[in-house]
Amino acid sequence: MNISQQFEFIKRNTVEIIPENELLDKLKYSEKSGKPLRVKLGIDPTAPDMHLGNAVVLRKLREFQELGHIALLIVGDFTAKIGDPSGRSKTRPQITNEEIQKNMATYKEQIFKILIPEKTEFRYNSEWLGKLSSEEIIKLASKFTLAQLLEREEISNRFKNNEPISLHELFYAIFQGYDSVATTTDIELGATEQKFNLLVGRELQREYFQAPQVTMTMPILVGTDGVKKMSKSYGNYIGIVETPANMFGKVMSIPDSCIMNYFQLATNLSEAEIKEIEQLLKNSNPRDIKSRLGYEIVKVYHSEEEAKEAEQGFVRMFSKKEVPEDMRVYEVKEEKIWLPQLLLDSGAVPTKNEARRLIEQKAVEVDGQVVTDVKFELEVKSPVVLKVGKRQFLKVVPAK
Repeated sequence: MNISQQFEFIKRNTVEIIPENELLDKLKYSEKSGKPLRVKLGIDPTAPDMHLGNAVVLRKLREFQELGHIALLIVGDFTAKIGDPSGRSKTRPQITNEEIQKNMATYKEQIFKILIPEKTEFRYNSEWLGKLSSEEIIKLASKFTLAQLLEREEISNRFKNNEPISLHELFYAIFQGYDSVATTTDIELGATEQKFNLLVGRELQREYFQAPQVTMTMPILVGTDGVKKMSKSYGNYIGIVETPANMFGKVMSIPDSCIMNYFQLATNLSEAEIKEIEQLLKNSNPRDIKSRLGYEIVKVYHSEEEAKEAEQGFVRMFSKKEVPEDMRVYEVKEEKIWLPQLLLDSGAVPTKNEARRLIEQKAVEVDGQVVTDVKFELEVKSPVVLKVGKRQFLKVVPAK
């Protein structure tokens, strides 16, 4: 690609590039000097698993890598202990070092489903932030006014509503901005709600006599509920390491209004292909288009063969009312076990409360029979098939 083509390739599916002319200049300089650009993304280490919403910005990083640039992933182990107020109406809980290390162990494995390992650099911001003296922190803080920090919508709203704002939260954006100084970042990516933090980094680089980074904001993928942004805490997510069957089934559950948003942000289809699908959607059954969407998304994180199998399995399960042949098997030692405990131990639900809720909502079946009693104890003398929710099947067998 020439520079103009590279720019259009990178610009696709972004919300804002600040400023666009500087991005063009950086691309030209990189080509002329042969020096790859350092494209930064801050990593939140508070959750170990990634979903399609997280993947939107990572997929943009992958595009930069395909053009020969370096993905610079800044693990916010220091700032996570502060708590990012972005998009929050209350102070975030802080996290321990042990939790961070545990989360990052699985995060790294998942991230390379998207990024190219040899073009990815991991850095932990405790490397430089943890070494700042009290004097250096005060000098850093002096570069911003309280009025500037109160410009943040979530902070401003809490201030107007007389809700608590911890002093340490005001430092979050400053510390994240300093990450760009410490790593001489050329470009920083983030979600739209991170715009303030990204611009702080740009301003701090000027203060430290560095070329200011270009900031790029990415759209937020709505969750499977079609209302809130995709988030594990909202329970409306599609994990990138979920089984092909679960992934496909969750895609099929999204509202029809979200179909094109998912095609745009979560598949590898070209703009021409997406426009063609948009036209088809006007005159087709949305279910058929959604099936294509599920196939394309599963193919990104698994394989084309597994995507086909997931699609066929969904048809068998829901169109022909068949139980899947390749359901997960879970062994139990007890002959009788409390059903909510079994659902939790097997990983079918994250908490016992969620198990109770599903049972009360008649969303759990045992061998085709709906269970409504939260005190129900399951006898496992022979294999038993559980259906949890609309898509999850589990074969429970006695331990050998």
